[in-house]
Amino acid sequence: MWIIFLLPVYSPIEHGADNIFEVSLNGVHVGTLSSEQAAKKCLRDARRQFAKGSEELVLSDARLSLEGREVLFGEVDSKKTVRQNMLDVLKNDTKTTLERAYTVKINKFIVNLASKDDVFTLLQTALAKYDTDNLYSATLVTDNAREVNVLTSEVVSNEEVEAKEEQIKLPEAGIDLAISDIFDQIKPLTEEKSFEDYKLGLMDIDFGDKIEVVESYLPLSEITDLQTAIDEVTKDQETNQIYEIQSGDTLGLIAENFGLSLDDLVAMNETIDTPESMIRVGDEIIVTVPEPELSVVYTKQEYYEEDYEADVVYIDNDSWYTTRQEVIQEPSAGHRKVVALVNYENNGETGRDIQKEEVTYEAVAKIVERGTIVPPTYIKPISGGRLSSGFGRRSAPTKGASTYHKGIDWATPVGTAVMASNGGVVTRAGWGRGYGYVIYIRHSDGRETRYGHLSKILVSVGQSVSQGQKIALSGNTGVSTGAHLHFEILINGSQVNPLNYLN
Repeated sequence: MWIIFLLPVYSPIEHGADNIFEVSLNGVHVGTLSSEQAAKKCLRDARRQFAKGSEELVLSDARLSLEGREVLFGEVDSKKTVRQNMLDVLKNDTKTTLERAYTVKINKFIVNLASKDDVFTLLQTALAKYDTDNLYSATLVTDNAREVNVLTSEVVSNEEVEAKEEQIKLPEAGIDLAISDIFDQIKPLTEEKSFEDYKLGLMDIDFGDKIEVVESYLPLSEITDLQTAIDEVTKDQETNQIYEIQSGDTLGLIAENFGLSLDDLVAMNETIDTPESMIRVGDEIIVTVPEPELSVVYTKQEYYEEDYEADVVYIDNDSWYTTRQEVIQEPSAGHRKVVALVNYENNGETGRDIQKEEVTYEAVAKIVERGTIVPPTYIKPISGGRLSSGFGRRSAPTKGASTYHKGIDWATPVGTAVMASNGGVVTRAGWGRGYGYVIYIRHSDGRETRYGHLSKILVSVGQSVSQGQKIALSGNTGVSTGAHLHFEILINGSQVNPLNYLN
């Protein structure tokens, strides 16, 4: 009679080396195995099973430790048991789950979205603000300018895409293809288009900012929901910009045009003291402009009718001073019909190209006779500013400065517009010892003016400038104690007190 004993599994005997191993994972005993290789394979299988069935990236501790010893006989666990014990430990020690996401970068702005569909929706929503008829679609293509796998945006016309698809479905062949080739070679007679021939509406659209999209794995807390992302990307944010004063501008008009209160406009500009402060053409001030994070540029073909003014016609009189002018003919507005391609960035017009114009009745130009001789008068070269140093003897304000001041100084912020005090020819424009950046102008009456410590020069040697023309921006260069404009008037080569000659 045979007697069968059911015994535990024992590791094979290997003399002279560890032949049984106590296996721990993350400090938890998970079983006993016969080799280090078997333990590592169990861990690989457990980790594979742990991640199986999920497209997300899961992080978990996996610190395997083995304690070996040499025995004649040793009980070992089945690999299935050890693998299951390891899987339980991994599940208990799960640190965090990283979700598949898409990171969208627009200039310095970054937002993380949950899916590629959310990216498309975000981009399409930005377009739809200006493409109300859904004529264009935003797509993602590989950015060939980048070595890594980065996507960028491309806007395509839905009509063109449909036409190409239709052409693929119904390719021309035989006689149809031959006839098409003949007609393609026939040049149509050029006839002037009527207004009805022009297609009006949106002609082209694209994003005005560089868009980069990359796939990533992120904690759920770092992923933005779609509606919040749309609000952050498409809603206008206030951005400071520089505005140059134009002819006819007033502080009230500028504030109204940029949606500001007059008090806010004054508060954001150091050079403006009160709402009644004088401003001069060419001065630069700070305004706030509402802009979204993602700009959209587009072109519309528009038809409109408008009254228009003809350009003023000037007749020069070489015997009059420039301060004298007389109107010889009063103007009257004309009327015209226009088709134009108008370029926009967001809600602001950036350019206009007239395609067709039909004048209903001509405008009558204003004719003005004006003098050409510059009178021997000089104007203050900046708007505002505080007189910080007069002409003549003084204590040197800083090392290297003269104790006899050969001009006058107005303290004013860096970047204030500097005007020609009188018309003349630029004889020097560049760096001057002590003066920093400096401009010399020779005038028709033999006098000379100098403008020192500038931050930027806008004219060149030999250039003719007119009285009041913007020639530079004030600064703090050279031997200077702070931002200001140094101004001199020279008669027969010697400096005089400018305050005695300014009107």
